[in-house]
Amino acid sequence: MKITSTTSVQWRKSSYSGGSSGQCVEVARTATLLSIRDSKNPHSGHLAIDRTAFTVLVSRAKAGNLDL
Repeated sequence: MKITSTTSVQWRKSSYSGGSSGQCVEVARTATLLSIRDSKNPHSGHLAIDRTAFTVLVSRAKAGNLDL
């Protein structure tokens, strides 16, 4: 999978991020991928996945099916 640069994309902070929990993520869209990164450390890299995988990830997280 070719990873494109995300320097020109608009990162959006999760509405569930914030507070004092320290668990903050940001999401950005490109033409074919969604990128996820840690908002506290944005220069440490990001995970880029297609829309189907992102939908599965969010569904599993909401259902509590991830060992986080």
